[in-house]
Amino acid sequence: ALSVVVLVGGLEESRGWVDEIVEQAKLLKVGNGFQEGVDVGPLISKDAKERAEKIVQQSIDEGASCPLDGRGVAVEGYEGGNFLGPTVIDLSDREHVDLSEPITNPAYAEEIFAPVLTVLAVRTLDDAISISNKNPYGNGTAIFTSSGGAARKYQYEIEAGQVGINVPIPVPLP
Repeated sequence: ALSVVVLVGGLEESRGWVDEIVEQAKLLKVGNGFQEGVDVGPLISKDAKERAEKIVQQSIDEGASCPLDGRGVAVEGYEGGNFLGPTVIDLSDREHVDLSEPITNPAYAEEIFAPVLTVLAVRTLDDAISISNKNPYGNGTAIFTSSGGAARKYQYEIEAGQVGINVPIPVPLP
């Protein structure tokens, strides 16, 4: 799955959100998924872990910042496990995403299937809708806003199978 947060507005405000996301992600406990209190379990295989770590490194090599790097996390009793701690990749550390160019950074272009969150900043809601609609992995999306007008615009203009408004996952519950 592609986990991306698109922040709308100024870069300074976006940095504040990224800082808050990182601080909250640091609180997540990595470990055996069957143990109580564990938030992040292992990846499905050694290959999956290596692939995710490779994508994180490629993303950094291509200019992304990594304010939270979960590579090398150690889980007591599972030292050889396939663990990757929460990781945040920021594609807008220095400037808004350029919408005239396709986003080719692997953290955005690849489905990672790991606890990796990619963050990017755009100037307007129209930019966020445009960038989301260009992404080939548009199964589900959500908007968090206090603006009814923004929610309605997003709901009707976004091209995704499932759209959530102020809910974390747009998946129907049984």
